Amino acid sequence: MLGTRWREPVLALRLGKASGLGFDVPGLRSDGTVEGKQRVRQFFRNLGRGVAYAVGSVLFLASSGGGGKTSFQRQVHVKGPAGALALAAVEPLRAAKAPWLVCSPSCVAIVDSGSTVADPADAPEPRVLWEARRPEAPELRPRSRTLTWRDGSSFTFPLHDYTEERYLRSRIGGDGAPLWHGGAAAT
Repeated sequence: MLGTRWREPVLALRLGKASGLGFDVPGLRSDGTVEGKQRVRQFFRNLGRGVAYAVGSVLFLASSGGGGKTSFQRQVHVKGPAGALALAAVEPLRAAKAPWLVCSPSCVAIVDSGSTVADPADAPEPRVLWEARRPEAPELRPRSRTLTWRDGSSFTFPLHDYTEERYLRSRIGGDGAPLWHGGAAAT
């Protein structure tokens, strides 16, 4: 679909769930919500998280004796200045049911292929949720799974599963750049 539209070879990667994305952007909380808005809702959400954390901690300690070290800190995926360019790509991703990152040498897009539960014959047409072309397109750094925009903001994208990670590794050349025209990666 996009390869035909862009007239370039593409690299398509199935992205993981965007529900746990972490943000390090001024004006946003770590969960991506805007600071200073909906304070009552935020209070009750934090209260609920605290209760859930306490119950989870008690159950964890009861089941394993607390032998392992765990971290409940949200991993940061989006970094940048206030009003970061990366936010334009990440916001539609959060609502996608089956998100894909599609890249070419000069374009990048976030595509939603719809519900993965439906029969493929009944599946909806993939929808482009966000698209950018050079010079606005971010730089793809496949080894670190990061898109970097010209304002310095970045998005480290989560992949769907290990199969996608293997596929991405097979599409990276020795210099770290994507192999756009096929061929196996140098090992």
